[in-house]
Amino acid sequence: MQKISIDALARQQVKAALAAGSGRAADTVFGGHEKVLRQTVMAFKAGTQLSEHQNPGEATVFVIRGCVRLQAGDESWQGKTGDLLIVPDGLHSLMAEEDSAILMTVAKTKG
Repeated sequence: MQKISIDALARQQVKAALAAGSGRAADTVFGGHEKVLRQTVMAFKAGTQLSEHQNPGEATVFVIRGCVRLQAGDESWQGKTGDLLIVPDGLHSLMAEEDSAILMTVAKTKG
């Protein structure tokens, strides 16, 4: 068994994102590209976004700290600390409205 402090990792990743030229930082805490399930702590400097992309499978975004906006087509959802956003199928993007950290969980579709 392995135990990971998601809160400590989020603090670390926010610090890294603020120092990075891209305004982003990430660390996969479980799974990976070779697994079905992947969980990644991602941090964003305010105003940074993940441009529009397609889901590799079912996905959720848990907001550890901060405020983000998930956009899919004409619809958008704001997520604040403690909120869980269900990522819709199809193209979507994510924007950090303030310095933020999320836990992105993806269960890839086999195929």
